[in-house]
Amino acid sequence: MFGFGMPELIVIMSIVLVIFGAGKLPEVGRAVGKGIRNFKEASEGKEAIELDKKA
Repeated sequence: MFGFGMPELIVIMSIVLVIFGAGKLPEVGRAVGKGIRNFKEASEGKEAIELDKKA
């Protein structure tokens, strides 16, 4: 996976935790997951990409 070992992933996750804080991590993870899902759908040739609109 991109040549990252466990020590590198731990350092990256620590930095992310410090920057965003523990309360924001679920939101960040959700946003990343939706982005990856939309990218996969677009690369498979699906017609529409879902966009979340906050009310």
